[in-house]
Amino acid sequence: MPRFRSILWLLWLAAALLPLGSAHAASASYRYDTVHSQIVFSISHDGYSRPFGRLHIAKGWLRFDQDDWSTAATELDIDLGSLDMGDADWNKAVCKPNLLDCTHDRYAHFVSASVERKDAQHGVLHGQLSLRGTTQPLSIPFTFNRAGSTIYGMHDVAGFSANLTLDRNAFGMTSFSGSIGHQVSIWLELEAIRDDATPTSKEQP
Repeated sequence: MPRFRSILWLLWLAAALLPLGSAHAASASYRYDTVHSQIVFSISHDGYSRPFGRLHIAKGWLRFDQDDWSTAATELDIDLGSLDMGDADWNKAVCKPNLLDCTHDRYAHFVSASVERKDAQHGVLHGQLSLRGTTQPLSIPFTFNRAGSTIYGMHDVAGFSANLTLDRNAFGMTSFSGSIGHQVSIWLELEAIRDDATPTSKEQP
């Protein structure tokens, strides 16, 4: 009888600890690695070429469980003032109020609403982008590249690639319609470092 009670006690303990382990996995959070994350865009210049520009992520968080994408969420700020078109005068021109308006609205903000999983590595991130005082729904097709430890074991990292096309007119950037294209091609290469202390909601400090 004592042995039977010991077995029951062990079974009860295992059942009690299992939900705790599952909850921990689901609540894993990451912070974006702003060094290894890049946002590159391209737009037509009067039909002659499609020059490239680059922007940096200022900060942001990611919640992601590679076994259960239904719990995934993200929020990030893009630093418009980090714009790099490869030329200082060109940077100033694109940062003016009639285009990116980097001075009055320094940061673009994206917040997710849901994730649609397509297969083991591909999905669509649905959310809202706020840019130049305008908020619009945005869907971003993405690839989950991998999650694991860095080569020296310093960090656990999750990596993603994504690309989309954005209509600049939807965010009030209607100037130079005869010489600058309206459809902006955007590529995102993102790395996020596992950090369970990272807040993953606006309500958290």
